[in-house]
Amino acid sequence: MDRRTLLKALALVGLSRAVHAAPPANMKGVEELQKNWKSFLPTGASVPSPTEPVKLAKEEWRKRLPGQAFNVMREEGTERAGTSPLNEEKRPGVFACAGCGLPLFTSEMKFESGTGWPSFFTTIPGVFEMKKDFYLIYPRTEYHCIRCGGHHGHLFDDGPPPTGQRYCNNGVALKFIPKDSKA
Repeated sequence: MDRRTLLKALALVGLSRAVHAAPPANMKGVEELQKNWKSFLPTGASVPSPTEPVKLAKEEWRKRLPGQAFNVMREEGTERAGTSPLNEEKRPGVFACAGCGLPLFTSEMKFESGTGWPSFFTTIPGVFEMKKDFYLIYPRTEYHCIRCGGHHGHLFDDGPPPTGQRYCNNGVALKFIPKDSKA
């Protein structure tokens, strides 16, 4: 393969990724994504309801959440940027809470923010509780799974249109359910 062909191929791959990750142009498109999120699940998949709370003792959470997932989700830690394989996940599917399996985002809600963490411009409705975090002195909006209370990340107002939001999520707080997997 000559250099020109290689450069063209790389440009096309980059363009196709950018087009795939482009958020809807208007809020109606966002509302449709939120309404039709179940279409990203594998056929026959069953998912928990946000109204079914999960309460476990600290040691039970430690057993359930391996390695850094416990630190992030139960002690509000942060994983190092660029370390999550989910940052590169491009397949159709659903991103669910690693602590309880509650669906939180679809693959069409994800975008490349350049931050090193999986980022989303909207969520499946009703899955997070918000609170103010003053850890870095200035206030930030922190979000937690409504079902298990697991810390996921922070919400910023520097995302793409039309929402302008960026849910900056720790990858270890998520598990990915590909649409083409067996339920």
